[in-house]
Amino acid sequence: MTNFLISSTTQKKFSQTGKASYYAEKFEGRRTSSGENYRKNAFSAAHQKLPFGTKVRVTNIANGKSVVVKINDRGPFTKNRIIDLSLIAAKKIEMIQDGVIKVKIEAVSGDTPLG
Repeated sequence: MTNFLISSTTQKKFSQTGKASYYAEKFEGRRTSSGENYRKNAFSAAHQKLPFGTKVRVTNIANGKSVVVKINDRGPFTKNRIIDLSLIAAKKIEMIQDGVIKVKIEAVSGDTPLG
């Protein structure tokens, strides 16, 4: 069972492996669950349970490329997916062509730069 309570002492211990997708451009400017507007060029993501503001490193299992994003929305709501990435984050880990890929996500410290 995954522990979704993230504190500064346990942040680095959270990890999860599963499928990732990304937001379509049609969501640009729409309000996220956290109240922020979705921006395709911001390093952000949706997760079903992690607290808003949590930063996670998302690694593309196939190519080893990773990106750090901030959780600011809820989702994905498609079965068997664990995270939805912003468009720029998806591009950074080279998942655009595939659309849905296997990733590992790990919580990182609050001072880790996004991107």
